[in-house]
Amino acid sequence: MQGGNVWNHFRESRMFGNGTNTLYQSGPQARFFPPSESVMLLPGTYKNKVAFITGGGTGLGKAMTTTLSSLGAECVIASRNLDVLKKTAHEISQQTGNKVHAVQCNVRDPASVEAAVNQLVNDVGLPDVVINNAAGNFISPSEKLSPNAWRTITDIVLNGTAYVTLDIGKRLIKAEKGATFLAITTIYAESGSGFVVPSAAAKAGVETLCTSLAAEWGRYGMRFNIIQPGPIKTKGAFSRLDPTGTFEKLMLETIAVGRLGTPAEIANLAAYLCSDYASWVSGAIIRMDGGEYVSLAGEFNGLKKVTQEQWAIMEAMIRNTKGS
Repeated sequence: MQGGNVWNHFRESRMFGNGTNTLYQSGPQARFFPPSESVMLLPGTYKNKVAFITGGGTGLGKAMTTTLSSLGAECVIASRNLDVLKKTAHEISQQTGNKVHAVQCNVRDPASVEAAVNQLVNDVGLPDVVINNAAGNFISPSEKLSPNAWRTITDIVLNGTAYVTLDIGKRLIKAEKGATFLAITTIYAESGSGFVVPSAAAKAGVETLCTSLAAEWGRYGMRFNIIQPGPIKTKGAFSRLDPTGTFEKLMLETIAVGRLGTPAEIANLAAYLCSDYASWVSGAIIRMDGGEYVSLAGEFNGLKKVTQEQWAIMEAMIRNTKGS
């Protein structure tokens, strides 16, 4: 399952340059903020580098893999569904001309993680880049959550990230090799959110894991950073987060730039953070959400719906108010 805020019932389908099928709807101000879908970094930025991406078969993982591969990386993608992985690996390899490997891995199972990392090392060596992107999420009133529902999400998101990071990290330390780690979380990892409590708690744990290791493992040549995506246009996970499309219009009204993000935009930021251009960036949590977080946070931000005529009436009422 792909994490993040993803929503249904969009009016127009588009295929962007990163090979991810996305969906599109926007507010009027979005014309000022068109997404740039081209790869940002220079060709060859990742030449002779190995990237390991969990959840790499679909959604954001596929987009990030496509971008890294197009920049010269030899990518290894991992998830539970080997058939999907193989199809994605072939598709990206055909598009970029660089080899993409598919490795089956259930991040909830430490033994599966160990086997996948063994295969990674045997096939291409220890990675230069590790992107923890595997995630799961669904909406539910918290009072209806079962222990199994809680465990499923936290096992994928928090424990899975820890298993992958610790396994690869220990091998890197032993080999005296540096690497860059990136985790994909969400804006509500910082604020918390009702109705997705297991995901919010687990994503917050992932952020603490990464910032802690950024401080501890910098001495071993490792960097750790986090991207908090806002609502991203991807197919698949929206059916678990907004199955009826009820909240899409309301959500767009809370995004300052008036549109959803695209996988390619996240992929460009990920490629920068994992590149040598960002060698002085570690322990960073970068929010990329079109201004959604700040729009929701401001107590008076709803006043942007007030018309000029209504402002004139309100101002007259305020001026006529006597006393303090």
